[in-house]
Amino acid sequence: MDYVYGPGRNHLFVPGPVNIPEPVIRAMNRNNEDYRAPAIPALTKTLLEDVKKLFKTTTGTPFIIPTTGTGAWESALTNTLSPGDTIVSFLIGQFSLLWIDQQQRLKFKVDVIESEWGQGANLDELASKLAADRTHTIKAVCIVHNETATGVTNNLAAVRKLLDDYNHPALLLVDGVSSICALDFRMDEWGIDVALTGSQKALSMPTGMGFICASPKALEASKTAQSARVFFDWNDYLKFYKIGTYWPYTPSIQMLYGLRAALDLIFEEGLDNVIARHSRLGKATRLAVEAWGLKNCTQKEEWHSDTVTAVVVPPYIDSSEIVRRAWKRYNLSLGLGLNKVAGKVFRIGHLGNLNELQLLGCLSGVEMVLKDVGYPVKLGSGVAAAATYLQNSTPMIPSRI
Repeated sequence: MDYVYGPGRNHLFVPGPVNIPEPVIRAMNRNNEDYRAPAIPALTKTLLEDVKKLFKTTTGTPFIIPTTGTGAWESALTNTLSPGDTIVSFLIGQFSLLWIDQQQRLKFKVDVIESEWGQGANLDELASKLAADRTHTIKAVCIVHNETATGVTNNLAAVRKLLDDYNHPALLLVDGVSSICALDFRMDEWGIDVALTGSQKALSMPTGMGFICASPKALEASKTAQSARVFFDWNDYLKFYKIGTYWPYTPSIQMLYGLRAALDLIFEEGLDNVIARHSRLGKATRLAVEAWGLKNCTQKEEWHSDTVTAVVVPPYIDSSEIVRRAWKRYNLSLGLGLNKVAGKVFRIGHLGNLNELQLLGCLSGVEMVLKDVGYPVKLGSGVAAAATYLQNSTPMIPSRI
C-alpha cells in the first residue's frame, strides 16, 4: 500500500475538491431534521435566492440537486433537448471531452469543434457553422467555461455575440464547474441559457451538490424536450417550488447548512472581491511558473485561467512523479496531467477559500519537489516572484490593523 502518514495538514492544491473553511465544517456538524418541517423550506428559499447571485442573474431559475458536475451536465442536456437534436460542442481538454461523451451517449447528434489542448474554443469555426445553418438545425451550443485539464478559460461573451450576430436561436449551455464564483460570470448579460457548477469547487464545500440555473428560454424548451429524465427532471422541482416545500425528495440537511455558511462567507467578502482575489492568485502562480523557467500549458494570455494553472515539464521529467512525490514527501496534493497531457503537465489549483500565504506555501513545496526530481530550479525564485506581485498589488481583503 503506497500510503505514508504525513504529519501536519494535507496541503490541498488540486483544482477541486478544495479546502473547506472551518465555518462550513462547523455548520454541517449537526443532526438530521425533518425536511418537511417549516425550517428547511424557509432555509431553502433563502438559499435559492442567494444562489442566483452567484450566476449574476435575476431572471434565471436555480436548482440545487444532490449530484456532482456530471449529473448537472446531464440535467442541463436532458431538460432542454431531445434525442437526435444537433449540438455544437467544443473539445479543448479532458472535461469537455467527457461532456461530449455524455452528449453522444444520450443520443444527441454532436458536431465537435476540436482545438489543440492548451488552446481555447475555435470561435471562427463556430461562426462558419452558424452562418451555414440557415434552417437552424443546431439546437444548442455547449461550452466549458474553464477547462480544468489545461487551465484554459473561454470567452463566453464572444460566443453570445456570434449567436446574436447570426440571429441564431440555439440554446447556450455552459459548464461553469471550475469558474462560477471564482471567475467573472454574467449569466443574464451574456445570454446564457443553462449554467452549472458543483459544490466542491469555488464554493469550498464537500462534493455532492450540483447547482443549475436555467433561463426563461431554457425553461420553455424543457416543456417540449423529449429526453428521458427522472432524478434530474426540473419539472419535479418546479412543482414543489409552487407549493413552497421545494424538495421532491430528501435533501442532505447537513449540506444545506454548509451551503448557507459558504454563501455567507462569499457575500461577506463580496462576490466581486472573491473574483478579484482569484485573479491575483492566478497571476501570482503564473509569475512563479515563469520564474522557474517552465511554461504554462495555456498557449495565449487571453485564455489564462485564474483557478488552475497547468505547468508543462521538460521531456526528461514525468509530471506524474512530481505529483506522487509531492504527496508522499511533503503532504502536498497537486493535480495530475490527464489524457493527452498525462506525464507532461502537473496542475496547481488555486481556487476556493484560499489566501496568499497558503498559495506561497504551495509554491514553496512545488519548488522543493522540482529540485527532488532533478529540475534545476532556484529555490525561492517562484515564491519571490509571486510574493513581490502580491505585496505590490491591491490587497484581496481590507486590512485588519
